[in-house]
Amino acid sequence: MNSALRSALLLLAAPAAALAQSLEPALEAVKTENVKADIHFIASDEMRGRDTPSAEIRIAARFIQARLMRLGFEEGGHKGYFYEYPLTNSAVDLAGSVASIEGGPSFELGVDYWFRARSVSEDFSRSASVIFAGSTGENRDLSDLEGVEGAWLAFEDAGRSTGRLRRDADRAGAAGLVLIEPKAGEYSLRFEGNVERMAKGAVSYPTSRERGPSRDNELFPVLYLTEGAWAGLCQASPSCPEGAGTEGWQPERGLNLEVSLTETRKRAGEDTIIMENVCGFWPGSDPELSKDVIIVSAHYDHVGTRDGEVYNGADDNGSGTAGMLAVAEALHAYGPMRRSVMLIWVSGEEKGLWGSRAWSDKPHLPEGCRPVANLNIDMIGRNEPDKLMITPSSKHEKYNGMVRFMEEFAKLEGFPELQSADAYYHRSDQAMFERLGIPVAFLFTDIHEDYHQPGDTVDKVDCDKICRVVRTVVRMLDAMQTDSLDF
Repeated sequence: MNSALRSALLLLAAPAAALAQSLEPALEAVKTENVKADIHFIASDEMRGRDTPSAEIRIAARFIQARLMRLGFEEGGHKGYFYEYPLTNSAVDLAGSVASIEGGPSFELGVDYWFRARSVSEDFSRSASVIFAGSTGENRDLSDLEGVEGAWLAFEDAGRSTGRLRRDADRAGAAGLVLIEPKAGEYSLRFEGNVERMAKGAVSYPTSRERGPSRDNELFPVLYLTEGAWAGLCQASPSCPEGAGTEGWQPERGLNLEVSLTETRKRAGEDTIIMENVCGFWPGSDPELSKDVIIVSAHYDHVGTRDGEVYNGADDNGSGTAGMLAVAEALHAYGPMRRSVMLIWVSGEEKGLWGSRAWSDKPHLPEGCRPVANLNIDMIGRNEPDKLMITPSSKHEKYNGMVRFMEEFAKLEGFPELQSADAYYHRSDQAMFERLGIPVAFLFTDIHEDYHQPGDTVDKVDCDKICRVVRTVVRMLDAMQTDSLDF
């Protein structure tokens, strides 16, 4: 232990001694059998993977709410214990969405062409001429092409990695991309089921910009054309030799085909779906320090079912969900701390940190309170019994006092050395809470072969390990009750 940390811990000795009578009952309240019971419910087959959104994640939210009510936590959300936020679900009007050549053939979505989006946020249509830009396997450079601005760029042999090509074409002012099927039937296999998903719609976080936006917040369209549709487009071109068959003519790179391609996307409708974070507020006892709120968070969603198979998400993040319930039990046994604590179970983490993003966009705390730190826990129940990871580590620029506490207290719970999880600093909900300008930390026991697989089941979770992680967290919260927090 370095001298600075030793001095800091010595300064904590007096308040720690005063609070010892509260800490010991709190640690004893963290029981393996309780965690085991909770995770068996949260990650049961009947919960069907707690997808965002789903009926099952609402059941999980009410299970958590009931525990908070029993333990005497104050309501911490806009609607009682629930912090509500909206998602949008926009389906595609398949009949109204079409691509066509002026004076030539029309192409059917899902038969002759595809696009990747599963939803349409607003009606869209674009018409432009088509320039053949060659093979992406040979040349993706657009600088030698003329007339790119305002035109569709058609590429063959596009492959699957088209992100850079799309960005380059967008920056060059192209109207969009047309990617030509490498061999017959490949796109049908690649986009199998995509049309049905379009008709159902996709849930997304509300935003004024679609994923992959273009100039002036507009969509930059990328179309995937079958060989047959491309042949039909070419045959409509005045440059196509008379009588050329589907394989009888290939335009030269840079040739403007002098046809007008129009792509139209229609929205079938839009629904608003209300999601919930579950928030329990544990008010502090000190008249001034109680205005400081330490946020402890974990996501309670998982990925749902796929092809009828349940992805239980016992470790990801049934372990963190049950661990947070154990933290609530410990706080109940402890009594009021000097500072306040907010426990937040967030939804939508698996879809893009939606729940924590919503809360950090519009934080909700009792009047006069302010967030001062966030500790996030995710996947804390697998791998070696003594393995525990944290970020920011001592090598990270955001290394802070919470981590220093955890490094010491983890040793008392059988974790001799915290490993670095810096690669995950921006990959879980702490990344959203950091936007509030507060120090954050992330506890994690690493991924495993069952990560996002049906094999992430309760029988593989080490509930005793979860309890030791929870007790480490409780020790840290106890240590954060001094007069000043200098992170």
